[in-house]
Amino acid sequence: MSIAEKIVMLRKKNAWSQEELAERMNVSRQAVSKWESGQALPDTERIVMLSEIFDVSTDYLLRDPRETDASVRDTGEERRYVSAEMAEAYLELRKRASVKIALATFLCILSPITLLILGGVSELGGSFLSEAMAGAIGLGTLFAFVLCAVPMFALCGFQNAPYEFLEKNVPFSLSHGVRAMVEERKRTFRDTYVLFNLLGTCICVFSPVPLIVSAFAENELLCVIMLGVTLAVAGIGVVFFILAGVQNASMEKLLQEGEFSPKEKKRTPLAEAVGSAYWGLITLAYLAWSFLGGAWHVSWILFVAGGVLFPLVLLITNGISDKKNG
Repeated sequence: MSIAEKIVMLRKKNAWSQEELAERMNVSRQAVSKWESGQALPDTERIVMLSEIFDVSTDYLLRDPRETDASVRDTGEERRYVSAEMAEAYLELRKRASVKIALATFLCILSPITLLILGGVSELGGSFLSEAMAGAIGLGTLFAFVLCAVPMFALCGFQNAPYEFLEKNVPFSLSHGVRAMVEERKRTFRDTYVLFNLLGTCICVFSPVPLIVSAFAENELLCVIMLGVTLAVAGIGVVFFILAGVQNASMEKLLQEGEFSPKEKKRTPLAEAVGSAYWGLITLAYLAWSFLGGAWHVSWILFVAGGVLFPLVLLITNGISDKKNG
């Protein structure tokens, strides 16, 4: 139970209205309302006054059983504490990082489009563009986009380094009032999270429409161009997923919920290793097929197939991890 919930419970137990409690505390009703909603925390002086008015200890008001890590009590491991200032800084950092990560991912998705289109142009009879020149320009553009994206990913990783313990299986606790603040932020963000995921899903589902329509034209170059359009549109959908997902994940990490609960964190090392190996093999197969087989126009489908099969790989990995940890 958070301090906000305790104030509400104790006030109602004494059959006082917010106005009556505010009068006893010599504060405004709005101040009491903010305390009870978790939008603000009483200062030290007010905490002492509340403990006297409600006839409870300050320790009772400040301590939140949910913010005590059971594994720490059992194992005696050193516990890290996350203050309100640290939580605020982390949430703001991940909010800014969501934009950088979304942009960097979008650039990576756009990177092969030029190569695909120029490759299609070079195959036209009497084209001014040779296949070698198309490949050189296309690959140059691809690497340029990737080189712009990589520093963004690296910067986000570097800035997030002080908070990596939130993602690892490292015991930590939230200082008093932090859980209520983060839960309130998560509730406020909920509508945006649902909206962005809905937009991302709709955009990705309808992204192949230009490619499907172009297939009826029986024009190979048009199909290649529409493939580029499909990738760009799908990239926009992915941007919405990332903007919503990174921010929501930052709050779940602090609250230790969802995939960042202690149970799920135990799965993380194995899942990360399998995921890295899996996508490494997919990328290796893509490059081998593209360079050695000259199949740039179709080799991209490996990533589509890999994305479809990846949830099954994760399911098997999690099953193995649960069996090992159980």
